[in-house]
Amino acid sequence: MNKAAIYHRPESEFSFLFPDSDHLRIRIRTAINDAIKVELFSSNLIESNDNNWVECPIEMQKITTTPVFDYWVANIKEPIGHLPAYAFRITDRQSKTILYCDQGFVSDNKSGYAIVQQHFFRMPYMHDIDRFQAPEWVKNTIWYQIFPDRFSNGNHANDPEKTLDWQYESPKNDSFYGGDIQGIINKLGYLHQLGINGIYLTPIFKSPSNHKYDTEDYLEIDPNFGSKNDFKNLIDKAHKLGIKIMIDAVFNHIGANSYQWQDVLRNGAASPFANWFHISSFPIHLYHDKEPYPQNDYPQKNYETFANAINMPKWNTANPDVQKFLVQTALYWTQQFQIDGWRLDVANEVDHHFWREFRKAIKFVNPEIFIVGEVWHSSQPWLNGDQFDSVMNYSTTDLIKEYFLLKKIKAVDFIYSFNDRLMLYQDPTNQVMFNLLDSHDSPRIATVANGNFSAVKSALAFMFLQQGTPDIYYGTEYGMIGKSDPDSRRPMVWDKENQNQNMYQFVHTLISIRKKYSQVIEDYSPRWHYADAQEKGLISFEKGHLIAHFSSKNTVLQDSGTILMGNNYQQGKDQIILGEDGFCILER
Repeated sequence: MNKAAIYHRPESEFSFLFPDSDHLRIRIRTAINDAIKVELFSSNLIESNDNNWVECPIEMQKITTTPVFDYWVANIKEPIGHLPAYAFRITDRQSKTILYCDQGFVSDNKSGYAIVQQHFFRMPYMHDIDRFQAPEWVKNTIWYQIFPDRFSNGNHANDPEKTLDWQYESPKNDSFYGGDIQGIINKLGYLHQLGINGIYLTPIFKSPSNHKYDTEDYLEIDPNFGSKNDFKNLIDKAHKLGIKIMIDAVFNHIGANSYQWQDVLRNGAASPFANWFHISSFPIHLYHDKEPYPQNDYPQKNYETFANAINMPKWNTANPDVQKFLVQTALYWTQQFQIDGWRLDVANEVDHHFWREFRKAIKFVNPEIFIVGEVWHSSQPWLNGDQFDSVMNYSTTDLIKEYFLLKKIKAVDFIYSFNDRLMLYQDPTNQVMFNLLDSHDSPRIATVANGNFSAVKSALAFMFLQQGTPDIYYGTEYGMIGKSDPDSRRPMVWDKENQNQNMYQFVHTLISIRKKYSQVIEDYSPRWHYADAQEKGLISFEKGHLIAHFSSKNTVLQDSGTILMGNNYQQGKDQIILGEDGFCILER
């Protein structure tokens, strides 16, 4: 038995309470194809009769497999509120058994459990306040990401200088197109008809750039986007249509035009804001060795920034004054404008202490607000219920693109890797992960797929059938293209002759399917058909009474049911023919 692969940790993704219930889910990890049986028992599952201990174990179920591990699960109902002591008995293919406890491995002496219980895992008490709890409404939300300058120009009176023609298709880093809040208001009916019930806005606060990630003033709407009244009007009209609004905040750094940084530049160490930033010495050096100047002529910058951008100095969020300023900023927009969510930029570069304070303050005034962090890698430290509700699920984004769009990995390897990502988090966390395939920070999926819209449709359909809240980048419904930033931020295609209407109808139908079967999709993890993946290169899985098939090549399936939607397929009697990059979703 491979003991090194066996792992469990209390009060983590391996042991957690479900929201609003007394059910405890226990997971354990073993090496792939190593164990044939895993049993869970505890002091609550062992009976004593005149010092004769009688076991009442729970046999755990193997729920998923990753490239190197198997995962087993058991659900326990503990109305008394605690699981005093528990351990695992693992049986391998040679019928050898071991006992796995908090102190490691002990002899499997069935008559000696009373003695070894001191080595068991412990969960002394299950506190409600420690549960992972995210807003329930998120599970039923279809997000639509908008880059405001590029979505719709509703008020030409607030256009920036040198605003470009809307049809200009090759934006530069400093291009402006005049999109604004009024433009979004004008298109709310369009979004509602598409089926959108959540809008994620990239930053709208005052800033000199088109992207607004170099904030100048957190308490003002950028005048090129409109006014606070416009923003309030947007929220009110969106809410009447059942559409939530989530805004983007940059609390890792601020723009060089901010009054705080300008005061530091003027007054140096004497500035009241000198300790608000990470500055190693004074006076401030604005240059570094990546600037196009001879290195010996200018000193390197002596302050921390975002990504070496000299115009984005990094906040010292460990400073209580900075914490208070940023939290009060967030409270202002949360309370005064009734926003529904915060997306937090470069969240992994801000200290955990600050995010705990942020969550505590924001959730106090609105427990139902949704907090999403931008983290591009595994995110367990932020998703324990004390910081974020969700993160942008870029690791899964990359995996879906590698299989469906880039054809880099085999079907069975995709399934194993997808399972690996699911096992990183608690089930309630997976149900609200912010799932996306592209954004303002990445190439558009139609471009990644080299115009293969069958592959794009399969990738979108797969994402929409998974736990988590799906997001559509503006224009994806019309097949918009674009390479990396800034090309992926082209103006929205509103002229019908350049719109892919077939793609629009597909996205509209996909959203309808997701909404109709949302509970099934969220309640069930995929039950994979591993043999089909290994033998046919076919990804098939079941969720309750739904089943989905995704093909990478022409495939004939013996299956029947009501096909809810699909692409590049034919259905006969008890038979489905899937073409290359085809898929179908069935109800049985």
